[in-house]
Amino acid sequence: MSNAPKCKYVSPENEQCRELDMGGGYCFWHDQKYDKSGLALTEKLERYAKRGGLLKGLQLKRADLTGLNLVNHHGEDFDLSYSNFYRANMQNAHLYNTCIRDASLMKADLRDANLHCAKLEGTNLLGIKLVGARIDNMKLGHTLLQENLARKAEKQNDSDKALDYFEQSEEIYRDLRNAAENQGLLELSGKFNHKVLIMRRHQYPKFSRHRIASKFFDILCGYGERPVNVIFFSMMLILLCALGYFTFGVSFNGDTIQFSSTQNTQENLMALVNSLYFSVVTFTTLGYGDITPLGYSRFIAAVEAFCGSFSLALFVVVFVKKMTR
Repeated sequence: MSNAPKCKYVSPENEQCRELDMGGGYCFWHDQKYDKSGLALTEKLERYAKRGGLLKGLQLKRADLTGLNLVNHHGEDFDLSYSNFYRANMQNAHLYNTCIRDASLMKADLRDANLHCAKLEGTNLLGIKLVGARIDNMKLGHTLLQENLARKAEKQNDSDKALDYFEQSEEIYRDLRNAAENQGLLELSGKFNHKVLIMRRHQYPKFSRHRIASKFFDILCGYGERPVNVIFFSMMLILLCALGYFTFGVSFNGDTIQFSSTQNTQENLMALVNSLYFSVVTFTTLGYGDITPLGYSRFIAAVEAFCGSFSLALFVVVFVKKMTR
């Protein structure tokens, strides 16, 4: 029995499967040619996991894994990395803190499953069904698998492939957003909504009007999800306009306040501080009238006043939207 051929599956971490070869070089769990469509494997897989079988690289396309419970209460969490669960039925599965990295959950049915704290970095989530699934604290990594592939294709100037992967990424983020909304995870929903709009932006032609406008709104307010962006934008605008006033000059009691090489450092510093003060007053449209713009500074002041009133209103809208979720 000890001389019986073993499964030849070896994980990327060089872990060897110890199960018996079924005749095709692999065991039942790692043989991708063995059709497991509709097979009720829940209890069998749970027993295999508990006796220490290698869970990495499982080939369970279309398998019936309803109610699967892979929560290990007595040791390390189960690791299902590199596995293929394409179209698998995993409804009501309990996968708390389970590792499913670099795997495929493409079109898997995870309705009402528990994916709390599950690690899914690099996993294909296209078409996944998450209605009623618990997804709080689920770890997806900084970017999705398709998102990484899209950016690589973009660098290689393969626009068709990049477009396809960005469309897939948008679909996945939209499914995640909807799942988060259904669970009342509104902050997480906002995060996914931001990613949806980023993926959509990358589908526009480069340097097109839509793409430039979309990027601007992302920087300005994170598509309505990041009020802190409005604050940073406002601060940068105030500083830039202050430098403009410092350069072109403003008038105070008949004296011109601006940079001059004939002035000493302290005088130029005071001119800069006064320019900054005038910039804040103009941005907030307070208009005290003690300092007035000169020459080109008038144009800068007009633009700043318009942008300031717009930015303040935008901040209120974004902030209220964020706080009332």
